[in-house]
Amino acid sequence: MSYPKDILSRMYSREGHTELLYPKEEDSSIEEQRQYEEVVQTNLFNVMLNRRSQRKFENKSIEDSKIELILAAADTAPTAGGFQGFEIFHVKDSQIKVKLVEAANKQPYVHAPLVLVFCMNPGRVKMNFSPDILKKFSLQDATLAAAYSQLAAHALGLSSIWIGVIDEDKVMKALGTSLVPATILCLGYPYKMLQPKPKRSLIELIHTV
Repeated sequence: MSYPKDILSRMYSREGHTELLYPKEEDSSIEEQRQYEEVVQTNLFNVMLNRRSQRKFENKSIEDSKIELILAAADTAPTAGGFQGFEIFHVKDSQIKVKLVEAANKQPYVHAPLVLVFCMNPGRVKMNFSPDILKKFSLQDATLAAAYSQLAAHALGLSSIWIGVIDEDKVMKALGTSLVPATILCLGYPYKMLQPKPKRSLIELIHTV
């Protein structure tokens, strides 16, 4: 097993090949490489402080290069035992998006330019614990992966909305999988850039014991 030095190498196979694991139709241009370098140098704290959920997106496609970085970010998320007990469904089919809208309490913004469904896969977590604990681990894995993707998207100039109210059975049927969904992440270019909402003070939030 090899250990990638940076997030960009996560997009490539571990066998020394040059093909992308999630390939684009065209080769990377100099401009795309420049965008990659800018993202790598992005101030993480600024990203976290300024991120804001967005429910209205422009009718604009997201560049493949940005989608690859968002997925690569998910691959870097910490997981139980390093087993990555989750799977990501990249939903491109418009009819499946319509079904996901229905499965998500008819929230129309689920039909977004980019829709990622993070599902639990406890079968990947090879640890000596009860099935309930393994399921909990996989839920945590999927949640962290989605959060990493959300932060990466904001760093790339995109916005997102986290969908937590879902009919699991309907989502599973729409995707054609037996894996239980943890969340749906909807992303796109914001119709209007929103200012971050005020948060609780740390004095109120933190409890020292």
